[in-house]
Amino acid sequence: MIKKPIIVKLNEGLDARPIALLVQEASQYDSEIYIEVENKKINAKSIMGMMSLKLAGGDALTVVADGNDEDVAVNGIEKFLSNSR
Repeated sequence: MIKKPIIVKLNEGLDARPIALLVQEASQYDSEIYIEVENKKINAKSIMGMMSLKLAGGDALTVVADGNDEDVAVNGIEKFLSNSR
């Protein structure tokens, strides 16, 4: 299991379209992937769960991945949230 703190660097934040793209990114990995914000832990492959977080640029979160491709998964999510794709 890997936990990595990340700051959201998407200027527009995460509204419906970026959330859908983030869920697509997470869904391509076999690992279980969760986003932790404060006391919430949300499955990154759940569009409704991710929309409930209402993330914006500058927000801090932790990506948690557990599985055979956890390293690649965390890096992919970090790249997406850093807008460096």
